[in-house]
Amino acid sequence: MSPSLSTTDSRLLVLHLLRLTGFVAAERIARDTGLTGVEVVAVLDGASSAGHATERTGRISGWTLTAAGRAAHAALLAEELEQRGARADVEVADRAFVTLNEPFKVVCSRWQLRPDGTVNDHQDPSYDAAVVAELEPVHEQVVALTTRLAAALPRFGRYPRAFAAARERLLAGDRRAFAAPLSESYHDAWMELHQDLLSTLGRERSTADGH
Repeated sequence: MSPSLSTTDSRLLVLHLLRLTGFVAAERIARDTGLTGVEVVAVLDGASSAGHATERTGRISGWTLTAAGRAAHAALLAEELEQRGARADVEVADRAFVTLNEPFKVVCSRWQLRPDGTVNDHQDPSYDAAVVAELEPVHEQVVALTTRLAAALPRFGRYPRAFAAARERLLAGDRRAFAAPLSESYHDAWMELHQDLLSTLGRERSTADGH
């Protein structure tokens, strides 16, 4: 298991990823949590028996939390936060994230729409390169804040890797790596981090949080 995650309860890791993604395959759970496939299956089987998670099969297969599972997950998060005494660290990170949220939204908008309001068709490499360059200071800051937070709550250690991986794909020419939904894009990681901070603090999204 990844050293950054090894001190976090496996049941919490699995339920937490289900909460953040909404619907996810067991293979990705193993990859993102650092748990073995056997460990993930054991947790999912237990969650299914407890009525906390359900599996959907078909063309796209995966797992999702039930209402009871969301309640169980929230209880595990609250317990973790209290045991580690990490609330102050998460609150600091949350404030830093909210400050970064608006600049990130601006960069995303520029990626999708050109200054004249037309859709960016990505046929102008110089324009796209300029927008990617605008992402760089935001990237540096979000990686720094999640790295600091991982010292208090190790499960946040996956975010620097997720942002770096999406950025590397983007720099290599994969345009979907910026904001394409459900593609492990930079925007996907950003939204997961946002929900992670909210869930960890046990609060709902407000107008102060932006999107």
